[in-house]
Amino acid sequence: MKIFVAGASGVIGRLLLPQLVQAGHEVIGMTRKEEQRQAIEKTGAKAILADVFNREQMVDILTEVKPDVVIHQLTSLSQGSSAENARIRIEGTRNLVDAAKQAGVQKIIAQSISWAYEPGSTPATEETPLDIYAPMPRNTTINGVVTLEEAVKEIPEHVILRYGTLYGPATWYAKNGDTAQKIMNHEIKATDGVSSFVHVEDAANAALKALDWPVGTYNIVDNEPAKGIDWLPVYAQALVAPPPDIQSGASSWERGASNHKAKNTCSWIPQYPTWRTGFAKSLQ
Repeated sequence: MKIFVAGASGVIGRLLLPQLVQAGHEVIGMTRKEEQRQAIEKTGAKAILADVFNREQMVDILTEVKPDVVIHQLTSLSQGSSAENARIRIEGTRNLVDAAKQAGVQKIIAQSISWAYEPGSTPATEETPLDIYAPMPRNTTINGVVTLEEAVKEIPEHVILRYGTLYGPATWYAKNGDTAQKIMNHEIKATDGVSSFVHVEDAANAALKALDWPVGTYNIVDNEPAKGIDWLPVYAQALVAPPPDIQSGASSWERGASNHKAKNTCSWIPQYPTWRTGFAKSLQ
């Protein structure tokens, strides 16, 4: 197939591109950074420089490329701004979807998140409503996710991947990542809030496999949602950081997510089934 990857130089995109090429697909990777062109081309993909906020440019590119599938891995996380990331989910996705529709694209695979669900005491499934009544500033993130997912569903064959918290190379949890540095500096406390993690390699693999998945939304998380008081000490130890301080309590939406649907419906099996061993492997 001819596959257009938006966000090709991101933490998932850079792992996904060589897998797509190796699988025999014709791959076009989009980035807005000239310095990323060479890295994209080294994978065997064609690189296109474009700005997803430029609507006309996106329409022109997709009309010319005419891909069979669009894979949406666009984020804006380098500055840590939830508002900027919400903007790319709202405006960027709108432009990408409209361009795909004009180009006659029939399938789209899109990145979403698994911590956007409403409050609850058990791991969320894909049937759990999103947290649309969340107060600010969380509402900024939720609104971006809801808008992205609604736009993506306008493409006939859509697969939405709700990723867990990413760890591994080039993520915030890598040795030189923002979260790692904060934990090294003893700035993050362990709480009762539950998180679901996914190694970035498993996230990329899910996007590859999703080419053959049925229409739907899937939580892409590992097998073990965990409280901060459980996972944070393990991560700190793997990082050779000081043990974290404990702080009771949690936000009501910190509930984690279940991966049963992806495993049972699509036979997705994470290579890193739990953070318990994954943290140490990813920091070697």
